Amino acid sequence: MNAVVIGGGVAGLAAAYELSKQGDRVSLFEAGPILGGQVRTFEIGEERIESFYHHLFRSDTEIIELIEELGLGSDLEWIDSRGALNAAERNYPFVGPIDLLRFDRVSLLTRIRLGLAALWLRRTSDWKRYEGMRAKDWIVSRVGREGYEGVWGPLLRAKFGPYADDISMAWFWGKIYLRFASREGGLFAREQLGYLRGSFGRLVDAIADGVEGHGGSVAIATPIQRIRIADGRVTGVEIPSESGGSFIEADLVIATVPSGIFERMLPELSDLDPAYASMIAQQQYQWASVLVLTLDRPLSEHYWLTMTDEDCPFVVAVEQTNFVPSSRYNGKHIVYLSNYTDPDDPIIDLDEDAVFDLYEPYLKRINPHFERAWVTGRWLFVDRAGQPVVNYRYHESIVPHQTPVEGLYLANTTQIYPEDRGQNYSIRMGRRVARLARADLSSASAM
Repeated sequence: MNAVVIGGGVAGLAAAYELSKQGDRVSLFEAGPILGGQVRTFEIGEERIESFYHHLFRSDTEIIELIEELGLGSDLEWIDSRGALNAAERNYPFVGPIDLLRFDRVSLLTRIRLGLAALWLRRTSDWKRYEGMRAKDWIVSRVGREGYEGVWGPLLRAKFGPYADDISMAWFWGKIYLRFASREGGLFAREQLGYLRGSFGRLVDAIADGVEGHGGSVAIATPIQRIRIADGRVTGVEIPSESGGSFIEADLVIATVPSGIFERMLPELSDLDPAYASMIAQQQYQWASVLVLTLDRPLSEHYWLTMTDEDCPFVVAVEQTNFVPSSRYNGKHIVYLSNYTDPDDPIIDLDEDAVFDLYEPYLKRINPHFERAWVTGRWLFVDRAGQPVVNYRYHESIVPHQTPVEGLYLANTTQIYPEDRGQNYSIRMGRRVARLARADLSSASAM
């Protein structure tokens, strides 16, 4: 088949790789200047690093198998994680159950209830029991309002803003279940997280090389203007150019772009199937932004520091060089300051200098000795489709991968459920949709 994949994130790359391995003629088009999507990289200290922080869990078997398949397995490192919560200008380590007992921001009874609730979720694999349930309601019923307001509520509000009270319990189950899945050896074992030496950009490159090695093509800086259809089936895609554009014929098109972009590429969708178009239009995203700082010394001793005070303008401080040695970045210490915002939040219009000015006072809550002079570099990255809003009725409106157009498929982060977005699940989705599409088209051609 002639197959076109729209989008060069890991879902699109995985789909293209799967199709090319099956002998299809694959063309992948990425609108931006670099492959990877939310796993794209840049350089610090002559070493590549992700624009948005990334690590793996032990349960991320799909990506681990792909890393092995592409010959990168010997460079996948498993590293003890150092997590903590910041509350009232104090950092509380959160590595094991003893740290929970030491978290004096809530009562001892609440700490015990928090631990028991987490253990319950760890041992519960039947996530479907939580569909149609609000995470807030479940948490309050199990750990009390103090536990919700002191620990899990601020995390939900930081990530989902005004939608926090309606977030799905099935989504929350997934977050807790995955964290425990990276603890091998029982309750008191340390969490281990995976990182690919040299950045996950190496995996992105290896998948793209695999597509080309099987006869496919991968193009960057090549946006798709429109998906063309005729008589209810896809015929190809239009690529704009100064000379008026070109048409790429295709039997199969897999779009891995955010829902709003997909809508613009197929303006006929609402006429073809109003119900499907309505489901697409209902998808909501929180914007994700990351301010990356290089420092001349460590900010803290923690890799993952979650900020729980409601006035703090960023959600988490991820200190990459408390996970990967700073020597790999020529001695630079690297901190990601992450934020999720509603599309109408004025912060999304700020540049990196203004964002740093906003964040700077709160860095002293992490380290009271912090000074602006420690900062040697800064970068700001923004993703408009950073986090789908997974409300408690989300399962009722998940858009099917197979669109109303024969030969046209959609695969983006709004369709990852109950797990959260992430490399592992994007790769799994891309490969599954490629297999689904081939099976559907093979069946259709046999009739």
